[in-house]
Amino acid sequence: MAVPKRRVSKTRAAKRRTHYKITLAAPIKDKDGTWRLPHHSNKFTGEYKKK
Repeated sequence: MAVPKRRVSKTRAAKRRTHYKITLAAPIKDKDGTWRLPHHSNKFTGEYKKK
């Protein structure tokens, strides 16, 4: 079983955790000028993947 030989400092643990972040989905502008989230249908036209 893997056991740490020494205690991980607060600074070292915080540096490792800096990469754990949430990225928000960027909205997409459709041809009709409305904005929508990726992988969602257009609220006004009901179009999804040009169908």
